[in-house]
Amino acid sequence: MDLGIAGKKAIVCAASKGLGRGCAESLAREGVDVTICARTAETLEATADEIRALGGGAVTTVACDITSEEGRAAILEACPAPDILVNNAGGPPPGDFRDWDRDTWIAAVDANMLTPIFLIKAVVDGMIERKFGRIVNITSSAVKAPIDILGLSNGARAGLTGFVAGIARKTVRHNVTINAILPGPFDTDRFRSNVKVLAEKEGISEEEMFAKRSAGNPAGRVGTAEEFGELCAYVCSAQAGFMTGQNLLLDGGAFPGTL
Repeated sequence: MDLGIAGKKAIVCAASKGLGRGCAESLAREGVDVTICARTAETLEATADEIRALGGGAVTTVACDITSEEGRAAILEACPAPDILVNNAGGPPPGDFRDWDRDTWIAAVDANMLTPIFLIKAVVDGMIERKFGRIVNITSSAVKAPIDILGLSNGARAGLTGFVAGIARKTVRHNVTINAILPGPFDTDRFRSNVKVLAEKEGISEEEMFAKRSAGNPAGRVGTAEEFGELCAYVCSAQAGFMTGQNLLLDGGAFPGTL
């Protein structure tokens, strides 16, 4: 299927590895010019070279902390009029809520709620004016089924989800959609860090816990960044203009509910 987005411009946040990289790769293969950011310049440039080797759209890099005001300004300077925005940031650390002070909570909300909102604010009016926009927030399956050790993520990402639910119904008449993709277990650094915490709690090795978590999923495995990216590309497609305000769960069937 031709997704109808060749020549469009995209910002993909936290895209040097993991799910952000998967999204950037899929969009670039569709002919989208992608501007990608991450904190570590060396890793970011290596990723950009590998995406360029796949063919497709141009790749521009911005080494920055997207959760900072300066970082957001830098990527918007590099791509001031994106047609596509993929919001992504590393999740806050797991733990026990009794150990989190106010500064810990503010950092989580800044990264996983306020940063996406500020980026949406910066680009949405231009998208409305051009009559095309696709905004995708990478959140978490914890939005639907909270994970006890991820209380910081549960709270911040649920807040973003609530905000988007309102604005997405106002922008869609201008062919600007805002949706979220909720990853379940994917083989990312974030997943591996959570596996480490769980392994320590159960007194087993990280390898054993990874195998246990994989086998416990109905799919019998964890997801890949590549399949996540392909869903993202479709949500950003010309054909997806009638879908907005949705939370698309991609978890191998782990969530047991029907809604």
